[in-house]
Amino acid sequence: MLPLIILLAVLALIALISWAKVDAFLAFLLVTLPTGLALGLGPARVLAAVQKGLGDTLGSVALVVVLGAMLGKLVAESGAARQIAVTMMHTFGTRRAQWTLLGTGFVVGVPLFYNVGFLLLLPLVFSVVQQYRLPALFVGLPALAALSALHGFLPPHPAPTALVVQLGADIGRTFAYGLLLAVPAVVLAGPVFARTLRGLVAHPPPGLVAAPAAAANPPGRLNSFLSSLLPVALLAVVLGLRAALPAGGALGPALTFLAAPEVVLLLAVVGAGFSLGTAQGRSLAQVTGIYAGAVRDVAPILLIIGGAGALKEVLLASGASAVIASSLGGTGLPPLVLGWLLAAGIRVALGSATVAGLTAAGVMLPIVQHTPTEPNLLVLSIGAGSLFLSHLNDGGFWLFKEYFGLSVKDTLRSWSLMECILSVVGLLGVLLLDWGLRVA
Repeated sequence: MLPLIILLAVLALIALISWAKVDAFLAFLLVTLPTGLALGLGPARVLAAVQKGLGDTLGSVALVVVLGAMLGKLVAESGAARQIAVTMMHTFGTRRAQWTLLGTGFVVGVPLFYNVGFLLLLPLVFSVVQQYRLPALFVGLPALAALSALHGFLPPHPAPTALVVQLGADIGRTFAYGLLLAVPAVVLAGPVFARTLRGLVAHPPPGLVAAPAAAANPPGRLNSFLSSLLPVALLAVVLGLRAALPAGGALGPALTFLAAPEVVLLLAVVGAGFSLGTAQGRSLAQVTGIYAGAVRDVAPILLIIGGAGALKEVLLASGASAVIASSLGGTGLPPLVLGWLLAAGIRVALGSATVAGLTAAGVMLPIVQHTPTEPNLLVLSIGAGSLFLSHLNDGGFWLFKEYFGLSVKDTLRSWSLMECILSVVGLLGVLLLDWGLRVA
């Protein structure tokens, strides 16, 4: 009976979001409350579990997501992201346009959310296409593959950050593993796959491909790169010092504090506020106004993450998690494969990569608790599954279709297959890395 209740809960969530078009946060609540009651929790315990799930999840995720959004918005609005893109094109030239735009997508994709990076890079892509008469999909797909991979694999993007917290992973190690996996996945889904699309002709609407307006006082090239990648640089320095210094030393507690993702991102936001803000002639009020706008942008995502945390807590409080662990363990599938399959199935049915990843993590949590599964790799496995087969129920599908002026068939042939390649190569990379860690 219990597996049936959980299956009906997942199906109801899919139906509410995908077919009834209910807001994802409201859908989570509408599913979580009756599910808790059906699993035997009394009304008071259901409400307590919902409150605890919301509080615990947002308490550990909100700072990272909000600070990451602040940094990304400042990088975009200051002109730093555009400076990075233009610099990359000037440095490596149009002969290597595919690889140049792929690298640009990687650099820009670390601080920027996918939609922001998409809208920022597309004008550059189309300007290169128009100026040098290159196939739009051939040069544009690698950049978007990089953006998509980072969105699915790497903190501080919302879904990977929430998965790290839910599954008890380490955000620094997950970032390092994710970056390692993202490179081959993006190369295969970007430049290699794009070579098969030369026959597809894009017809971008003229109104959507105007050159992006330059910022009034854009930062310099070096400033743009350093400010955008400041969290990565700070984390690398701190982790390097921790590895180099003897364990238990006097600096140990301070380095542990500085390595916390909240502290790293806070330092990056403060540093970028100066280097991309006040040092470029913006007032402190203007900088904080940009940060306030980032909070408004990310609030709906935080609510979805909180709703997923509430459902997870109901499953834990009712004891359903232990039953799920036993049932899934009986399938004989490795947990890393099982997590990918769950996320991929929900993604195909629902369209939202974020909801797919968070829902799959709630189901897989007991597996982590009852098996020696590496949580950092499970985060990446679920993240890879959440990218699988974007199609007609995904907003990203239509965004790509309209901007490139493609038919539905050609969008499935290009965008959807690109996402499948990212997802499958990501899973294979996770399994290979898991094998390597076990052997070592």
